[in-house]
Amino acid sequence: MKFAKPLLIAVAALAIVGALVYALMDKPGAPASTFTTLEGQTLSLDELRGKVVLVNFWATSCPGCVKKMPDMVEVYREYKDRGFEIIAVAMSYDPPNYVQSFVQTRQLPFPVALDVTGEHARAFGDVQLTPTTFIIGKDGRILEHRLGDIDFVRLRALLDRELA
Repeated sequence: MKFAKPLLIAVAALAIVGALVYALMDKPGAPASTFTTLEGQTLSLDELRGKVVLVNFWATSCPGCVKKMPDMVEVYREYKDRGFEIIAVAMSYDPPNYVQSFVQTRQLPFPVALDVTGEHARAFGDVQLTPTTFIIGKDGRILEHRLGDIDFVRLRALLDRELA
């Protein structure tokens, strides 16, 4: 009986530490990627620490990507001044002139990068399907990984929470 209380305290402390470790492991860190935008500027995820970043792998040949781009523009304009950034990463199979034309005609306000060699798709877990989206928290950890259409109601709720 004399050892019961210290034993319970030790077990509780281990449970708390275990839960903390599990919570941190549950959200993997984003790869240390540096993108080159269509304008030739470099943009690294390390430089964007402190912001919530949406990395969207897309293609001009992806109907869902094209359809949802106006919603991405709207969310970007709504949240960019609060610490939100979007990096739209065109897949390696997407012809650069198609991407350039799409960006110009749609007047996309956020950075667009070409993944000519596929290195970024590989770094993010070998992305092959579009759209594939990663939402990275201020601490550089992946908050969400989504294959398919973005739920913009859910995205706004996440941004309101993370940027509060």
